[in-house]
Amino acid sequence: MLTDAALKHLRPKEKSYKVTDRDGMYALVSTKGSISFRLDYRMNGRRETVTFGKYGPTDLSLARARELCIDARCAIKEGRSPAIEKQRAKRRLMEAKSFGEFGERWLASAPMAESTRAMRRSIFERDLKPTWAKRLLPEVAPDDLRVHCATIVERGAPATAIHVRDIVKQIYSFANQHGEKVANPADEVGPSSIAHFVPRDRALSPTEIRIMLKQLEHVATLPTIRLGVRLYLLTMVRKSELQDATWDEVDFENAVWTIPKERMKRSKSHNVYLSRQVLDIFIALRTCAGNSRFVLPSRYDADSPMSRATFNRVTALVIERANKERLPLEHFTVHDLRRTGSTLLNELGFNRDWIEKCLAHEEGRSSRGVYNKAEYELQRRHMMQEWSNIIDAWVAGQKYIPVLAPASMSIFEPDPTL
Repeated sequence: MLTDAALKHLRPKEKSYKVTDRDGMYALVSTKGSISFRLDYRMNGRRETVTFGKYGPTDLSLARARELCIDARCAIKEGRSPAIEKQRAKRRLMEAKSFGEFGERWLASAPMAESTRAMRRSIFERDLKPTWAKRLLPEVAPDDLRVHCATIVERGAPATAIHVRDIVKQIYSFANQHGEKVANPADEVGPSSIAHFVPRDRALSPTEIRIMLKQLEHVATLPTIRLGVRLYLLTMVRKSELQDATWDEVDFENAVWTIPKERMKRSKSHNVYLSRQVLDIFIALRTCAGNSRFVLPSRYDADSPMSRATFNRVTALVIERANKERLPLEHFTVHDLRRTGSTLLNELGFNRDWIEKCLAHEEGRSSRGVYNKAEYELQRRHMMQEWSNIIDAWVAGQKYIPVLAPASMSIFEPDPTL
């Protein structure tokens, strides 16, 4: 058997020569003095040789070479060629695409709603691409992902950290489906190890709505942001649906805001019918928007929409001020305003179908969802006007008894001439 002392004393000769070790492995000494560990074997009637690597302090140790030899002999017994497997591994490494390349391919071709794709691309561009774009897939370890997510949590964005982990998981799954053989680092980083969230069941009470809107008038922010918060409550749209809204979507004459399917979660355009109060808000925002095509433009760049974090900061200021005033207002998010509208309209007795249509919810899998194509425009216009009136009354400290259905509704009759 070889020893490290014996290997160090091996000298080159005119021809390469072998020095045997155990388990069939040998050291090949080249004419230039380099020493490499090899194993000769037969596979399916042919003679093959696998080279484990060169001997040296920065290369391969004798002990490690023996471990590789044992692994190779096990593969031979199982009918696998160590030499061919090594060639495949080298080829995969040479052909390996970077994390950034696979991320771009996944974003371009994976099936998802366009609004979801836009959100994920934003997170990918901001929180993943600058850090890992040039790394090969095997170079991203679970600890790398865990530390990266922790950094995002520390900056106050736990939801983004969860999305980062999910995006990494899906990129690696996509890569493996397309011929790569690489461990998925996200498999060892559970969402619960990154952040914990309060269950999504928060809905504000009428008293909290009154407190929230009154405190909103006193926090240090722009008038357009105050109007935006009111719009979320009065229209019950999703956060991205308002923040990316453009003026060509708003029809002032017919009092309707049509959100195109590309920005909707279910890839279907959605009409938001505007009450008198909401129309007034849109008129005020149009006056403030100047030449920007966005309903809520960025403060620093009129060609960009308002930052995603803006409204979260404002709601935090509202809660902080209410707490200082010792007013009963618990933590809430912008999305909770959408849930608030749905909850209170249901409790007031409005038709569930009208509410679900206002929320752009579709019962796609049920027979009812398949066959019921009604949009309830007249009913929804009435309900949204009543909802705005109710909010005004609550803020003023008044009672308001809503009318649960419009005074006149269409009655379908057959054509008497047919």
